[in-house]
Amino acid sequence: MEQSVTSSSPDRSGLRVLVASSEVHPLVKTGGLADVASSLPAALRQLGHDVRLIIPAYPRAVKQLDTIEPVGSLHPLGSRARVQLLEARHPDHPVPIYLVDAPEHFAREGNPYVDLSGRDWGDNPERFLLFCQVIAEIGRGVPALGWRPEIIHGNDWQTGLAPALLHDEAERPALVFTIHNLAYQGLFDRATFDRLRLPPALWSLAGLEFHQRMSFIKGGIVFSDRVNTVSPTYAEEVKTLRFGCGLDGLLRQLGTRFQGILNGIDYRVWDPATDRLIPQRYGPETLELKASNKRALQLEFGLPQNERAIVFGYIGRLVEQKGVDLILSMLPRLLVHSDVQLVMQGSGDAQIEQAMLEATRAHPDQIGVYIGYDEDRAHRIEAGCDAFLMPSRFEPCGLNQMYSLRYGSVPIVHRTGGLADTVVNATPERLAEGSATGLLFDHSNADSLWHAVRYALRLYRDQPDQWRSLMRAGMRQDLSWERSARRYVALYEAALAERRSISSVA
Repeated sequence: MEQSVTSSSPDRSGLRVLVASSEVHPLVKTGGLADVASSLPAALRQLGHDVRLIIPAYPRAVKQLDTIEPVGSLHPLGSRARVQLLEARHPDHPVPIYLVDAPEHFAREGNPYVDLSGRDWGDNPERFLLFCQVIAEIGRGVPALGWRPEIIHGNDWQTGLAPALLHDEAERPALVFTIHNLAYQGLFDRATFDRLRLPPALWSLAGLEFHQRMSFIKGGIVFSDRVNTVSPTYAEEVKTLRFGCGLDGLLRQLGTRFQGILNGIDYRVWDPATDRLIPQRYGPETLELKASNKRALQLEFGLPQNERAIVFGYIGRLVEQKGVDLILSMLPRLLVHSDVQLVMQGSGDAQIEQAMLEATRAHPDQIGVYIGYDEDRAHRIEAGCDAFLMPSRFEPCGLNQMYSLRYGSVPIVHRTGGLADTVVNATPERLAEGSATGLLFDHSNADSLWHAVRYALRLYRDQPDQWRSLMRAGMRQDLSWERSARRYVALYEAALAERRSISSVA
């Protein structure tokens, strides 16, 4: 490695942690992983730990960073590529970011994973193998950095090969791996495995092989010291045949090495009392001010500005997992009520997108749709709607229901994964004691969703005091990252203690 131009010296005591992610908000985002990759390191740093991020040097990420310094040139072990390692600071907090600058692999505009037509980049295996090779190289120690992690924390399949490349090295860091969504596994054929020139021993049932294919995510699960997913309920669900995507047996075998840690939300970004992206700021004691955001949202989506109407919101991918088809199936019953409006933002399945646009054209006074994703608009939807729909068939954690709770927009969610862990159902008993925060339904079908929505309509219209109680109880929940970050620290410490114990025996 060539001489460093600059490097960040640790300004904190505590654990030295490298968090590896293929995306991070606000630099590049396709889903909740980006939010977690931004917020968790910041929370860990607040707790006194020396945390650094590593991401690919996508053009859009580089453009958003003020000061970028080259750290040096790196030729990762096992790779024919030579990459430049860059260093910057996260734009929203002082966490250092290393950027893997390999133009042939990452200098592409648009989505990190798919081309402009929506098809996966054909060289994704090579791209994210190189990313993992750089992560592993930093784990081995790069003198020019003047810093070496004690823990490498990988996230999802794009980082899954890093533990596989490091696992049998005596002086390696402790390895922690987080599954954000087990449905996305990074699966490729045997020919791809051979093309990548990975160690032949990794092609086995105890390695990367998964039903005659190679699984990146399996590498992270098999070869890490500790594995977690992003909510306690989802951690139990993925150990079942229904939700385990073929890896349930492996996850059950991990025993206490596997757990669920609920995500948090970043109150510096998501708090209606301080949010500069919404027309009118408010809090649990000034709920009457929320109405201004509702009127602005109706205007933005071309809907009649009717304060008495109940506005349902949806933000998310337009795919089967998210249960958007259940919303479509429910629409005939919902739109019979003239005082109901629905605003939606998202993109995904072309047929679902088309169906939503057709529904908007048929009911322009009741439905407003934006195809795509816009972060500022997402804040306005959360602040302006009365209730938020999340009928996901499965949901590892979910963040929008937590944003909705914080913004007093009552979530209506399927009882699964992190949705079940964060929303307290509005049963008569919970309503009476003031602990209810939303509505849950048990079956993933349109009838069950409609039953919950109908109950929400009744509460909103006929029991406004209880509706406001729901809003306030949700807004007062502690969903901050600090509590979750402390659980990650405990996970790191357990992985590190085990690693040190093994090293001392060896």
